[in-house]
Amino acid sequence: MAKTTYTPQSIMSDVKQGNLKPVYFLMGEESYYIDLITDFLLSNLLTDSEKEFDLNVVYGKDVAMRDVIGLSRQYPMIAKHRVVLLKEAQDIKNMEDLSLYLQKPMLSTILIINHKNGSIDRRKKVAVDLEKNAVIFESKKLYDNELPGWIMSYVKTKGLGIDDRTAALLADFLGSDLGRIVGELDKLSITMPKGETRITPELIERNIGISKEYNDYELQNAIIHKDILRANKIVAYYAKSPKNNPLVKTIAVLSIFFSNLMLYHYLVDKSQFAVASELGIAPFRVREYADAAKNYNAFKTMNIFSLLRTYDAKSKGFESRGVPDAEILKELLFKILH
Repeated sequence: MAKTTYTPQSIMSDVKQGNLKPVYFLMGEESYYIDLITDFLLSNLLTDSEKEFDLNVVYGKDVAMRDVIGLSRQYPMIAKHRVVLLKEAQDIKNMEDLSLYLQKPMLSTILIINHKNGSIDRRKKVAVDLEKNAVIFESKKLYDNELPGWIMSYVKTKGLGIDDRTAALLADFLGSDLGRIVGELDKLSITMPKGETRITPELIERNIGISKEYNDYELQNAIIHKDILRANKIVAYYAKSPKNNPLVKTIAVLSIFFSNLMLYHYLVDKSQFAVASELGIAPFRVREYADAAKNYNAFKTMNIFSLLRTYDAKSKGFESRGVPDAEILKELLFKILH
């Protein structure tokens, strides 16, 4: 029998229709969906008053699996189901004991297991038993090139709009933590002026603190087009607020770009979607690489990538103690642009 692939949407749809499973095993590197599904289950399985009697929340570091099974074998007191939530299951002892419970789970209990920061070994017996007798969902981290599209889709669910470049700006600044991204987007949706329906760089600058003019994305763009004056203005802005513009992050952003640019130089098919697929970037960003390739040939790109590795070490204190980050970045930019 082919294993069922569950998504957050399919799980929530089944629950709404009353199609419940006795065990939900939610695992993976991305905690956002694990928390989303867990909160949905708790909200739809028990009322607030029922939670006082029929909800048990335990943590993996504090219990063994036999304790969780013991709670799961108890009958509900006033609700239709008893709900047992095991958090931080990655820390629990004797996870394999769950296999015995899976053979004959209590149908009046819903056991929810949160296994964050990784997944169980699918070759183990307990994983095989979960595939057969439970809902098993793996929440994977999004790739960097997927983040702008994800942001645009989430914003759409709020009845709002955002263009691809503004979404990319947010993704570059906030990183891949979906929980953090959602928190900032929700704040933006609340603070939007009445009648406004689009998230703009100006709105982001006012409410999140990302400058629409002075950020790593704009610095990268200045380097691509060899706009020396613009690049130096951004460095001067960074010098005024080094804590908000860490050099380590800036160098990481540039390293990813020039690593991809090196690959771009050697691609045979340089059509938009072929490049996007090979480099793992959003299609609208392909033009950036085409423009950069005109200013930085393969030999120069290789030298720049080598420079970035050297200055990455300097940004972490190697042979640069006491040197301000802005001075290190200014020196790096001079070598890149000349």
